[in-house]
Amino acid sequence: QVQLVESGGGLVQPGGSLRLSCVASGFALDDYAIVWFRQAQGKGREGVACISTVDGSTYYADSVKDRFTASRDNARNTVYLQMNSLEPEDTANYTCAARETVYYCSGYGSLGYYDIGYWGKGTLVTVSS
Repeated sequence: QVQLVESGGGLVQPGGSLRLSCVASGFALDDYAIVWFRQAQGKGREGVACISTVDGSTYYADSVKDRFTASRDNARNTVYLQMNSLEPEDTANYTCAARETVYYCSGYGSLGYYDIGYWGKGTLVTVSS
């Protein structure tokens, strides 16, 4: 079965850290641009980070730049999102998505909701004291 499965979400205090994982099954995750999206309750979907599993290029939304870091482990068929200095505004359901025909991350367009080939169900991150 071809799917993406996220994990690593949970409840964390402001200023804390979490590492999200996105594991691919049924296909090799070494030839895609992977985008992390988030959606807070009552708000629209926001792309926050893009990483290419081809060359490791990354791009981040201004809202998470210098706090979030995307990385890849092609041998484990996994992409990660390390989230530091978390803020209550980061509370959302985080989902990873693999693009079908775009393989690299460059510029603001990297974070758009388009060309999605595979889409996970998400993992909930709650930042609260």
